[in-house]
Amino acid sequence: MPPSATTSTQGDKKVDPRGDHRYAKNTPGVAPGKEPYVYQGSKDSKIEDYDVVVVGAGLSGAIIGRRFAEEQGKKVLIVEKRAHIGGNCFDYIDEETGILMNQYGAHLFFTDHQDVYDYICKFAKWKRWEHQVVGMIDGQFCCIPPNITTINMVCNQNIKTIEQMDKWLAENRVKYDKITNGEEMAKSRVGEVLYEKIFKHYTYKQWQKWPRDIAPEVFARLPARNDYDTRYKNRTYQCLPEEGYTPFFVNLLKHDNVDVHLNTDFFALKDKIPKGKIIIYTGPVDYYFASLGFEKLEYRSIRFHIERKMNYGFYQPNSVVNYPGPEVDFTRIVEYKHFLNQKSPHTIIVKETTTDEGDPYYPVLNDRNKALFQKYKKLADQEKDVHFVGRLANYKYFDMEAAIKNALDYFNDHFGKENKQS
Repeated sequence: MPPSATTSTQGDKKVDPRGDHRYAKNTPGVAPGKEPYVYQGSKDSKIEDYDVVVVGAGLSGAIIGRRFAEEQGKKVLIVEKRAHIGGNCFDYIDEETGILMNQYGAHLFFTDHQDVYDYICKFAKWKRWEHQVVGMIDGQFCCIPPNITTINMVCNQNIKTIEQMDKWLAENRVKYDKITNGEEMAKSRVGEVLYEKIFKHYTYKQWQKWPRDIAPEVFARLPARNDYDTRYKNRTYQCLPEEGYTPFFVNLLKHDNVDVHLNTDFFALKDKIPKGKIIIYTGPVDYYFASLGFEKLEYRSIRFHIERKMNYGFYQPNSVVNYPGPEVDFTRIVEYKHFLNQKSPHTIIVKETTTDEGDPYYPVLNDRNKALFQKYKKLADQEKDVHFVGRLANYKYFDMEAAIKNALDYFNDHFGKENKQS
C-alpha cells in the first residue's frame, strides 16, 4: 500500500480505495513514509524564507512554481498533502509485473496549442500516441466516439460515406426549441439510439445522476464522427512521456529555487505564512473556506480495482474499454500494458467505479453546485495575495492540455513581465 493512502475496511482487511498499488523499488518522487517529508530542498528553511508558497505538486502548482523560480528568481515552497509529486498524473512501475501504470487512472495528452507542447518538451521526451477507446456495446467492441463503423454495428446501418453519415445524424438528432438539461443536449448531439446505448447508463454510473439531472454544458461537446476515424481526439499533438509522467514532474520541479515538501498539510502552515507572500492554491476551493461552515461542493471520485494476471497475454484488445451499459457496475477497464507497447509476460487490468467518497476528481455541475461555487468564488476573489488556480480551485474539469494551458496563461496574465511583482 502506498504511503499515506486512506483505507477502508472489509472485515479484517484494509482496502485502499485507490487500489492495490505496489511501487517498484526506487520509484521517484515518493516519500518513504507517512510523516512530513522534504523531498527537495533544505530541511532548515523557514516559511519566511520563501517568496511564494504553492499548494499542490500537480500540473498547475508545479508549472507556476517552476516559472516563478526560473523566470523571476523567486524562492518557492511547494507543499503537497499526498506522499508523491505529480498530482493525479503520478505513475510508477508495478513491482510484480514491471508494467508502467497510473495510480489515478489513465492520463493521455492531446493539444493543438504549440506553446503547451513546447513547454512540456522542455522536461521530457514524448512519443506519438494516438489514443483509441472502444466500448462493449451489444456484446461487441465498438469505437468511441461513435464513427461510421459504430453506427453500422450498433444501429444496423450500411453507411459508407461522410455525406450519408451527415444525413443520418441530421435525421436522428433530436431538435429542441430550448435545451434545459443534459439529456436533451445529448440527444441533440447524437440522437435517441446512441444516447440510450452509449451515454445514458454510463452517465449514471459515472455521476450517480441521470443526464436529465445534469447541466446541459456537460454534454455540449458530445462527439459523433462523420467518418471512419478511430482516434479518441483529433489533435495535432497526441503523445505520452517516454519514461512516464513522474520523471517528467521530477524534471519540472528540479530547480535550486524550488523546495518540495510531501505529506504536508497546507492548513497546518497557513497561519504561519507572513502577510504579503504570494500563495498559489490548487486544492478544492471549498476546502480552503471550510472553517466558515458553508455547504460542501459535490465531487465524484474513483475507486480502482486492480487485478494482476500473471503469465497472461492481453486481457482485452485495447488499452481502454468502456462499459456503457447497466450490465456491470464499472465504467471502464484499463489495461496499461497497451500504452507505449510495453513488454511483459504478465498484465494488469484496472476496473473503475465511481463514488461520492474519496479524492475529488470531477465536479458535479448541477444548479445547486454551480450556485454554491459562485459564493465560494466571491470569497476567493476577496482573498489578498491568494491565487486560486486549476481544476479543483475553480470547480471545473480540466484535461491535461487545459490544466497546462491554464497555468501558463495564468502566470503570464498575473505575474508576467507586465505584471511582475517585486
